[in-house]
Amino acid sequence: MPSNTTAPPGKKTAKKKGRRARLLLLVLVLALVAGIGFGGYWGVSTVRASFPQTTGEIRLDQLSADVEVKRDANGIPQIYADNEADLFRAQGYVQAQDRFYEMDVRRHVTAGRLSEMFGESQVDTDAFLRTLGWRRVAQEEYDKVLSPETKKYLQAYAEGVNAYLKDRAPKDVSVEYAALALTNDYTIEPWTPVDSVAWLKAMAWDLRGNMQDEIDRSLMTSRLSAKQIKQLYPEYPYALHQPIVDKGAVDESTGAFDPKADATEGDGTTTGDTQGTGPGGSSGGVSSQLGALSEVLDTVPALLGPNGNGIGSNSWVVSGRLTTSGKPLLANDPHLAPQLPSLWYQMGLHCRSVSATCRYDVAGYTFSGMPGVIIGHNDKIAWGLTNLGADVTDLYLEKIGPDGYLVDGKVKPFTSREETIKVAGGEDRKITVRSTGHGPLVSDRSSELETVGQKAPVGNAAPDRGTGYGVSLQWTALQPGKSMDAIFALDRAKDFTAFRAAAKNFEVPSQNLIYADTEGNIGYQSPGKIPQRTKGDGTLPAPGWDSSWKWKGYIPFEKLPYEENPKRGYIVTANQAVIDEKTYPDLLTRDWGYGSRSQRINDLIESKTKDGGKISPDDMRTMQTDNRSEIATLLNPLLLKIDISDPSVREAQKLLEGWDYTQEPDSAAAAYFNAVWRNVLKLAFGNKLPKELRAEGDCINVRPAEATGPVDEQNKLVRECGERDPDSAQPDGGDRWYEVVRPLLKQEKSEWWVTPGNRLDAPTETRDQLLAQAMKDARWELTAKLGKDVSTWSWGRLHQLTLKNQTLGTAGPGVVQKLLNRGPWNLGGGEAAVDATGWNAAGGYDVIWVPSMRMVVNVGDWDKSRWVNLTGASGHAFHSNYTDQTDAWAKGELYDWVYSKAAVEAAVKDTLVLKP
Repeated sequence: MPSNTTAPPGKKTAKKKGRRARLLLLVLVLALVAGIGFGGYWGVSTVRASFPQTTGEIRLDQLSADVEVKRDANGIPQIYADNEADLFRAQGYVQAQDRFYEMDVRRHVTAGRLSEMFGESQVDTDAFLRTLGWRRVAQEEYDKVLSPETKKYLQAYAEGVNAYLKDRAPKDVSVEYAALALTNDYTIEPWTPVDSVAWLKAMAWDLRGNMQDEIDRSLMTSRLSAKQIKQLYPEYPYALHQPIVDKGAVDESTGAFDPKADATEGDGTTTGDTQGTGPGGSSGGVSSQLGALSEVLDTVPALLGPNGNGIGSNSWVVSGRLTTSGKPLLANDPHLAPQLPSLWYQMGLHCRSVSATCRYDVAGYTFSGMPGVIIGHNDKIAWGLTNLGADVTDLYLEKIGPDGYLVDGKVKPFTSREETIKVAGGEDRKITVRSTGHGPLVSDRSSELETVGQKAPVGNAAPDRGTGYGVSLQWTALQPGKSMDAIFALDRAKDFTAFRAAAKNFEVPSQNLIYADTEGNIGYQSPGKIPQRTKGDGTLPAPGWDSSWKWKGYIPFEKLPYEENPKRGYIVTANQAVIDEKTYPDLLTRDWGYGSRSQRINDLIESKTKDGGKISPDDMRTMQTDNRSEIATLLNPLLLKIDISDPSVREAQKLLEGWDYTQEPDSAAAAYFNAVWRNVLKLAFGNKLPKELRAEGDCINVRPAEATGPVDEQNKLVRECGERDPDSAQPDGGDRWYEVVRPLLKQEKSEWWVTPGNRLDAPTETRDQLLAQAMKDARWELTAKLGKDVSTWSWGRLHQLTLKNQTLGTAGPGVVQKLLNRGPWNLGGGEAAVDATGWNAAGGYDVIWVPSMRMVVNVGDWDKSRWVNLTGASGHAFHSNYTDQTDAWAKGELYDWVYSKAAVEAAVKDTLVLKP
């Protein structure tokens, strides 16, 4: 089953049993495949059958000339061709050699066809994905929007993939198919160009912005007041954490952004009123039934990472006047879900002779299943990406009936279609997908969601709720776009003008793009299809029955912020605010990352360059692995002042004395501090949140949400357990919570410090009482996890990374994990540190997102650039390049990134010639 999926409400037990039964069968075949026990020879031959041929010659009928594939010791291919079509054909062939099973699973995700591979357990996930219609939109993009040139490249790529698949049995493509064959007569289908385009929809889904925050704020209304919710979503701290762009304004005469203009502070409002109580508007959000939607969202495979405050990236670029080389340096490390194989595939795509008919000489990180390079450099420019986090989704409450949905007092008919879900080992399922003018009715995918809005507080002008409101989703990625065109244009851009022209078509997902070139220029561009709202700010679901809440269009590209060669000499993007909303007229989002990582990078650059200092490539690498905890700088001094009488707790407290706030794998202080931080969050906030936000298994005694008056026999406390997947539960401990806690630490008394206690713990009423209780709870939690002797504690023993095969290695008996998974690795770093090995404080200490790759580009002297991937080039479980880069990655080390023909030749281990 794909990563990060859960069964739908009410069906978890049955599905877990069915999953376990299938996995027990898979254990048998995987044991044979790996050569365990009997069947050894057959197992070894089966494993090796799918390993790619990397030397000699192979004939591909579609090629027009020879293509060379040169691989280094890490299996990273550099492809050399005479024309563009052959270049992308070869890219398809080589990626299929190494990663086809991964590609195949991805296309089944994007098409809502997981049930065809994995059976009954994936029907509800498929139904939700079919409702979103990613594949349909991708088909429309290919048919009506993408350029003829892009379509030619996509077709060539598909030809290369299919040339690899031709005449190969599934077991000869990847070992997972040998296992799958035991319970499923699955047949591999040919690759299509639309399979490649659809992957951009999955990428956009996982980087969609604040949809989870929108749901969470609504769910909080069952327990918290509007004032309390506002405290838990503080405004971005512009005074502490500078935005990406610190100058510039929109020229009123042209409507375009001028990066050199002096910004003038406006009236504090942006396009779209702040959402709140209004005619027909939602004053407190949707009822807690929205928790069902959140649970459905948890079933969708998070291919890039848990959506929310943690997912993001670091990138920065430094001008040559501040570097030891005299040329720009550019660093990037996207923070995404740990996967095996890694999301990224390193590759070089080279025209032997760059000309008007063969324009590519590019290297970097690609996605298996998609032609082109996503992040990297060509011979003139380098670029990196981080998630901008623009608010590109809105949930709408819909007044629905048998004949349609209500808008401005009139009933409009649904747009409907039938979908058939094929199920391996089971009967086909048929679903009806209904859409309103805003988008698909996601509430149709859960019986619980049929009652969404039963208790939602709405204005007097709202229509009668009847049995409840439906919920529809409006999302920019459900409109056809040109992001695929943008990727090829980025790959061949030669200057900042061409780079910005390419960025204009990078519509979804909305990304921060940083830039450097061999002429010494650096730059930044914020692209994306970002909605302009007539009303509301996207922080809560909107009333769909009132057309005044509709989107009125999208922010013109010319109006989006950008920079070129800023005076400060560097640009940092790490999911912080792009620009101060007081000086920018359009709303990008209210839910930025809160800037802990970005400000730390800014501070490190400024510290290194003050008094004429210069930054080296190794300094850039060192910055990427900086693991200092910002929240520790605020909280630790207070913890040291707490008077602790319990000798065991005092022993743990002493670990924090003299601690420098770094989170090294062997640090006992980091282990204890992070445990204290987790327990502070639980006591002060977590236990006060509704069950829909708390982690599964987190059970507490609470007062019923509908209770009034004092607690008595008729109105007593009830046992309530959390319902959220631990990876997305709250409070997650990210830097939003830093900003929640920062002002509270100055207050000895606050309602947040008040806890009722339980039969073991005394109630708390003050900050120091709660901190003392958190220190005690942390001591005993780590005693249970790491032992009584604090000298043996270490952060890495708590904070572990296990790399899991995306499907068969994500659940089941240990033998399956042993065969397909790797690890664990004891890691340093942490949540909201620059070395962002993320963990969710509500769910535990395990690593759930990581720097999925790291690169430092030495602009102009390309062969001195360096890079590393999370895993390795190969997706074959027993191949030498399966996880050969992971140890170096865990240590913060980088490999040489060869680019020039001479450097590639010097590093070559294997050469394969593809011949027509």
